[in-house]
Amino acid sequence: MKISPEDFRWYAAFHDEGNHPHVHMMAWSVKPNQAYLSKDGIQQIKSTLTNQIFRQELLHVYEQKSKSRDELVAEARKAMLELVKAMREMTCIHPEAEQMIWDLSQQLGQVGGKKTYGYLPKPMKKLVDEIIDQMARLSTVDACYQTWWELQCQVEDYYSEGKKRLRPPLSQQKEFRQIKNAVIKEAEHIRMNRISFEDEEMQDDGERISTYDMSYECQDLQSVANDDCFSLDERDEAAERLEQLADAGDAHAQYIIGTAYRDGELLIPDADVHNPAKGIYWLKRSADNGNDYAAYRLGKEYFGGENVPKDASAAAKYLWRAANHGNSYAQYLLGKLYLMGEGVQQDTDAAYQWFTKAYYGGHTYAGMFMDHIDRGEQHPPSVMLSVTRLLYHMGNIFRDNAPAPAANGIQIDRKRLQELQGKRIALGHKPDDHELEQQQGYSMQFR
Repeated sequence: MKISPEDFRWYAAFHDEGNHPHVHMMAWSVKPNQAYLSKDGIQQIKSTLTNQIFRQELLHVYEQKSKSRDELVAEARKAMLELVKAMREMTCIHPEAEQMIWDLSQQLGQVGGKKTYGYLPKPMKKLVDEIIDQMARLSTVDACYQTWWELQCQVEDYYSEGKKRLRPPLSQQKEFRQIKNAVIKEAEHIRMNRISFEDEEMQDDGERISTYDMSYECQDLQSVANDDCFSLDERDEAAERLEQLADAGDAHAQYIIGTAYRDGELLIPDADVHNPAKGIYWLKRSADNGNDYAAYRLGKEYFGGENVPKDASAAAKYLWRAANHGNSYAQYLLGKLYLMGEGVQQDTDAAYQWFTKAYYGGHTYAGMFMDHIDRGEQHPPSVMLSVTRLLYHMGNIFRDNAPAPAANGIQIDRKRLQELQGKRIALGHKPDDHELEQQQGYSMQFR
């Protein structure tokens, strides 16, 4: 190395490895113009030598830590998903959060353009954060967040032990920023005075027809039409015979065909697979034959205005027909119409009667409206349900952020994946290059 003895420095480490004992050695000069090493350089070499010498011992430690981490993740995921399930299914009365969401809804009218968190003025952002932190006081939300937080801390401790971490408020946790826009969405629904069909997202058995009510012929044809074990021709023939049965006056076949045409679920060669107008036609025939499922669905159609012109009076008429047949979901929605004066004359007493019938018929939210009327609250009923809907959305967001189960193969975190995608885009690739494409085809499900 041509280093004079007075400038020469060295370190060596003996490695007694079974039948292969050996020495690791490094040497350098103290003079910068020769084989010079700084303090940091020496430390890096020492670290590298240590890792090489004790590779097997460290590998065992890492394997143990990896196993412990996988077990920890599995337990945390299980606990979080159980809490998420409770959040998605529970109803919630939270007067403080309700008042705050109502206040936000009144302020949103002052905001033009996009109504998302990033575009709101600071005072409104602060209110959104306060609503989230108010919701975080609910025991289920707090337990779910705490489970997630403890997992994050323990996983990070594997890499930087001894660091003290304080759990930030939920509103300040970047991983759950989606909750902010969920709050704004609920407040905007209140501001626009939109009557909600929250059942679509949470629970709605009002449209689910029971096979026990069908004729055997209708059941058999529906089964064949839905079963991809049969050939396309066989399924096509079953669908055609089902429509013939509907045309002959079978109310359940009319309902099945109507929903299939409306939702685009028919798989018939050389025919329109999505025909909402034809779907509404069959649903009306089914409702006229006394099918309360069809009447309930038509009530929602006329109030939503997506496939037919919006008509609150027609919605109330169909809901009333289904409600009188004992459909608790129709009774519940009819109660909301009477409470708000939509399509019918506002009548709190009539609303309470329909809510009572729906409640004893098993509809969870109906009882909340009965309490709302008993308390004499002046806020629109949508304010009360906003907290339950928000809790449902928060459950979905927590579910999406639950720790992923351990998987084999190379793992890559989300941040690193985003960095790699950014580099690909910078090189001229499309964002979705190299990603698996889902092959989609027609399917037929007669419900």
